[in-house]
Amino acid sequence: MSQSTATTPSASATVSTTKPSTAPTTRVDALPSWNVLLHNDTVNDMGFVVESLCRFARLSLPTATRCTMEAHKKGLSLVIATHREHAELIAEQLTSLRLTVTIERAA
Repeated sequence: MSQSTATTPSASATVSTTKPSTAPTTRVDALPSWNVLLHNDTVNDMGFVVESLCRFARLSLPTATRCTMEAHKKGLSLVIATHREHAELIAEQLTSLRLTVTIERAA
């Protein structure tokens, strides 16, 4: 019978790890802001709008009430300024509840 010899790594072998040579070019805190805007409508009850803003935009009750009243009186209110993906998510969730919401790039 033939004998086979298997080689095993020696205990003295070292593993080297290297860090990436370049840092990421876009930091999370440097992403451009997008505004989620609530528009006035005559369909939804104010209590429902306030509750929806608290639930999906994570606003406090006083802030959600202020946004709702501002949209009611002025026609438009800034709900939140955040990165684009989060703004799109909030807008989609609020739109699914039949609220009139848009997003726009912050100036």
